[in-house]
Order: sequence, then C-alpha cells, then structure tokens
Amino acid sequence: MKKLMIMGAGIYQVPLIKKAKEMGIYTIVVSIPGNYPGFALADQVCYENTVDYEKVLEVAKRERIDGIVTAGTDVAVITIGKVCDELGLSGLSFEAAQIASNKILMKKKYEEYGVRTARFREISFEEDMYEKTEGLRFPLIFKAVDTSGSRGIIRVNAKEEFEAARDIVRANSRTDFFIVEEFIEGEEFGAQAFVYRGEVKFILPHGDYVFQGDTGVPIGHFAPYQLPPEVIADAKEQLEKAIAAMKLDNCAINADFILRDGQTYVLELGGRSGATCLAELVSIYYGYDYYEKLILAALGEEVDFSQEHAVPNASMLLRSDRDGVIRSMANRNGPDENIYEIQFDYKVGDAVKKFHVGPHRIGHVITKGSTLEAAVETLHRALDRIEIEIE
Repeated sequence: MKKLMIMGAGIYQVPLIKKAKEMGIYTIVVSIPGNYPGFALADQVCYENTVDYEKVLEVAKRERIDGIVTAGTDVAVITIGKVCDELGLSGLSFEAAQIASNKILMKKKYEEYGVRTARFREISFEEDMYEKTEGLRFPLIFKAVDTSGSRGIIRVNAKEEFEAARDIVRANSRTDFFIVEEFIEGEEFGAQAFVYRGEVKFILPHGDYVFQGDTGVPIGHFAPYQLPPEVIADAKEQLEKAIAAMKLDNCAINADFILRDGQTYVLELGGRSGATCLAELVSIYYGYDYYEKLILAALGEEVDFSQEHAVPNASMLLRSDRDGVIRSMANRNGPDENIYEIQFDYKVGDAVKKFHVGPHRIGHVITKGSTLEAAVETLHRALDRIEIEIE
C-alpha cells in the first residue's frame, strides 16, 4: 500500500485525506495538536509542526513515504520541498519552495525574469521605512514575507499609518524584514494551474469575490473569467514567465493577479492548490477530481489533465460579521442539481470569529450551471436560504 504524507489537518486538507483513503492509500497527517477535522480521518497522525522540515523529514524517512502533498496553505510548502529533495519524491524542489514561501525572493525573481509586477522595497523592521519607501507612490501595501491567507498584509494610504501597519506585519511574521510595494488599482483575479515534469498542464483563470478589510481577501471565486482573448493570453504569458522565474515544477499553482489597463500584473504565486473552494472550481470546470490529480502527481504517477469539459461554477464562503457563538444554523435549500456543495465547518454552540482572513470562514456554498450567469444566480439564491444566528 502506498503511503502519502498530507501536511495539515484543517478544512482545506480534509478533501485530500478523504480522496487518498478512497484510492486505497495509507494517509499520514502532519499537524500541531488542535481541533482539526483531518485527525479523525487519517490512518496515522504525526503531531509535528508542518514548518519544522527536519522533524518532518525524520518521520518521512522512518515511514518510507511514497509522496507528500498539501492543499490550500503555503505554510508547509518549504517542508514539502525539503522532503522531496531528500527522498527523491515527486514535488517542487526545496529551492522553488523557498522562493514560493518568501515574497522578497519571489519579487526579486520576477524582476530578474521580466515578470510584470508592482514596484517594491525590502525593509528590515529596524530600518527607516520612511526613507526606504521614497519614490513609491501611494497607496502602498505592507506585507509579511512568510505568511498566507492574507495575514500580515495591510493597505497603507498615508505615512501617518506606517507605524501601525509595521506593527501588524511584525506580529504576523517570523522574519526580521518585510516588503512594501505599490498598490496597483485594478481588478483582482487569479488562476489555478499545474506544472508537471517541466510542462504547464493547464491554466484556468478565475474571477474573485473580494472582501475589503485591511486589504482585499478572497471570499469566493467563479469560472470562466470572461475577459477579452488578448487579456487572457497576456495573463497566461505572465504566469508562465513567473513559473519559470520561480523554478516551479511538479506542483499545483495558485496565482494572484491585478488587471489594470488591459495588462496583468503578477502579485504572487503559491506552489500549491488554492483555498476558498478553488480545487473544487477546477474539478467542476474540467470534469475530473482535482484532488485525485494532486495525489497522483505527488506519488509520481502518470497524470491525465485532459480538458473535455467547461462547466461554469461559482463559490462563496459563509462568514460572520462579529465574534460570537453560533446559536442556530439552517439550510433551507431544497434538492437542486446545480448546488454542488453546502458545507458548515462549525456546529451550534461553537465560537466563531468576525471575518478578517480566509481561516475565519464558517462554511461555503458551491454552485454550477449551464452558463456562468446561471451558476451565480443559483449561488445567491442558495446563500439567501441559509440562516446562521451568531450571538
């Protein structure tokens, strides 16, 4: 029986664990202790921090794993790269993983390879950030270089906001430096992609529903993303250049873009599949189980990414507008073949947080349709029939 190490036991790793079990694969789930739903599903649990690649490597060697993978989080990507390099497994390299997990390294590679991206500065927490940012135009974005899920990222509109913004970044970072870049005014969108054995297998641009907090946080997605052909072609060109710049191979790609004046600017790429129902978006659109593809690629198997379908779909996170406790939940939707999934992450009596970043989600709704308009209409109708009371 094949052994697959799955990094993380959270809500975005649960589908990976379930699919691997369905495929007859022995699952070893790695995570720090906590109330994570993946623990109950795994064949074996390893209570280690997913960022501690030396400890995880020891376990991987001892268990003689056949593959290692994650979904929806950047935190474990460096560890995956280290284990893949040391054990000769299928996956992104340690070098590529380090670039994908550090926004400074990533931006420097984009400059080197001519990827269209925002101007930026690297600043240590002890440097004069006022002097270092001279020449950049407001608004700016202050970013922790080693986080995901929109943590440690904040928009800054004036110098009077610098100190507070730096404090937020410092509180969310394990490094002694951060990045400041120009905020590009435009339309946010993204793409899912996969590169395997040196070949980009697919690129699927998607639209984003964005929650505007301290910065834009994706709360849902839809495909297809309806743009002129020349704009889609430009986005794909920039993505392929970014993949080459970061030396990504044998991994899923989660890409974030800004569209301004018909041109695509690359914000960042992750060397893993996207969160916020993005793996499901790929599965529905192309008509295959994307989690199965992630697993097969991690095991070094032949993977068929044939694209015979193009099913429009849309998704949205369920969120709370306050901290509190769930007093009641009701799904008043009847049977509907175009409602792909309605999921609650919590139950009545559980405490939830006011939504600021992706992990604050309390569930999701995913729909499909014969057209994008039909899928979006079904999504909003389904959302209207869900009642969640928070006190």
